[in-house]
Amino acid sequence: MKMNHVGIMVGDMDKAVEFYTKALGLRIVMNKTKVIEERESAIGRMCIAVFGEGFKGFNIAHLVTTDGIGVELFEMKDRQERHEVDFARLGIFHFCLQLPKEQFDTAIKRVEEYGGKVRMDIMRYHPENELKQAQMVYLEDPFGNLFEFYSHSYEDTYASDYE
Repeated sequence: MKMNHVGIMVGDMDKAVEFYTKALGLRIVMNKTKVIEERESAIGRMCIAVFGEGFKGFNIAHLVTTDGIGVELFEMKDRQERHEVDFARLGIFHFCLQLPKEQFDTAIKRVEEYGGKVRMDIMRYHPENELKQAQMVYLEDPFGNLFEFYSHSYEDTYASDYE
């Protein structure tokens, strides 16, 4: 099994597409498209099954990372403008993008330029070991959705000993 895509709720589709393409470098597969609540089409019936009766409609856009993972953006008609992170609640709370540590500063500046926020300083996973230079940082998009930058692969991090 491999990862195919992740769906993210956003407060403003135009701003979200701009952020995810210009700040994070994702590519548009299908730009902003309106979906309405209806029972005549397969997509309409599927959305009612997923979102329930009365969801009223939404805008959707499909983007893709450089390694082919899809990012599906949803802007519901009835929505909050910002996600309030509650670490006591169950569910997905972040996603992670990998890029070389030499690109962190430039990428972070783009995130801030397009309305995102840095939540912490860049940190090394193994500060005690000069041979292990892996870095990471948590950020958020303009709508409060959390994400990370990793300078290394997931396996490289967790197949190693660390404190």
